Amino acid sequence: MARSEYVIAAGIWWLVLRVRVPYCLSMSIASQHLLEIRELVKDHLATRDVCKISTEREKELMQQIRERLEQENAVLIAHYYTQDSVQDLAEETGGIVSDSLEMARFGHDHPANTVVVAGVKFMGETAKILTPDKRVLMPTLEATCSLDIGCPIDEFSVFCDQHQDRTVVVYANTSAAVKARSDWVVTSSIAKDVVAHLREKGEKVLFAPDRHLGDYIQRATGADMLIWDGACVVHEEFKAEVLQDLMDEHPDAAVLVHPESPAAVIELADRVGSTSQIIQAAIEMDNREFIVATDQGIFHTMQKSVPDKELIIAPTAGHGATCYSCANCPWMAMNELEALARVFDRHDNEVFVDPELGKRAMLPLQRMLDFRKAM
Repeated sequence: MARSEYVIAAGIWWLVLRVRVPYCLSMSIASQHLLEIRELVKDHLATRDVCKISTEREKELMQQIRERLEQENAVLIAHYYTQDSVQDLAEETGGIVSDSLEMARFGHDHPANTVVVAGVKFMGETAKILTPDKRVLMPTLEATCSLDIGCPIDEFSVFCDQHQDRTVVVYANTSAAVKARSDWVVTSSIAKDVVAHLREKGEKVLFAPDRHLGDYIQRATGADMLIWDGACVVHEEFKAEVLQDLMDEHPDAAVLVHPESPAAVIELADRVGSTSQIIQAAIEMDNREFIVATDQGIFHTMQKSVPDKELIIAPTAGHGATCYSCANCPWMAMNELEALARVFDRHDNEVFVDPELGKRAMLPLQRMLDFRKAM
């Protein structure tokens, strides 16, 4: 990745940290500073093609990485939102392309001694929590998530302490410390079922960090929920008004929406689900066209699953905007081939989780895994 892209990503990270406010003022990244974050993301995406490498260089890097993975007895696990070449490389070398939890589980079960995680930092931490005895590397530890850094452990602990009568349920897109402070860790594919289960038991829920996912779950289950006010800088950009315009242009298209999106966008969806559920919906549904409201990185794997269907990215911007859809996570973009080629030679990119913290974080993760087995 070019230095300018790292500067942009670092700037976004700094801005998100700026907007952390005390719990009593609502820990929202959706403040006036989020406007600055959005503009940085859009500027980054508008110029991202400038940093593309040549086809020859891409082939050279991919071969280098293949050889190093074999030499180091390592496996590459990649998220759906990473660039196409990284996803291809993961699959070609015996790794996996999936959502964050399945990535971590795959790394745990694989015989490799080293797990290379192409994603964002909380994914590397989750892999380390599930597999504390393996070395976990990432192209860069600077690749983070607005949901993660928008829910700092100190403020979150205070928030939890003030509501001790509530069961703490946190999204997987959080730090190891926040996971360790929770009663349950959930993914977007199972969050609704877990909260419905807790509601049936008469429990009140404190949910963090994504306010849109929390609102979706609350409306779907009727649970008594107190919701942390965080948001994903990518999914929050989807706009219902321009989505409706696109739906009018494609009346036969089914709309697939990730639940981190705003409520008005979710209301227009034919299916709401996690990344894996969105791909599965495209496979199962008879529609020939799909409008998809999640990070555009998913299109690579998704198109392989439905090669005869048309995938259309949901719009995030109206007339006069710098991009039709800015649905790309700038931190995921940091997982590029140049960084992957250096992953074994650097000394600042190994993921460490305090063993005791990891054990505490594993408890709510295991609770979710056991719940899923029993479903």
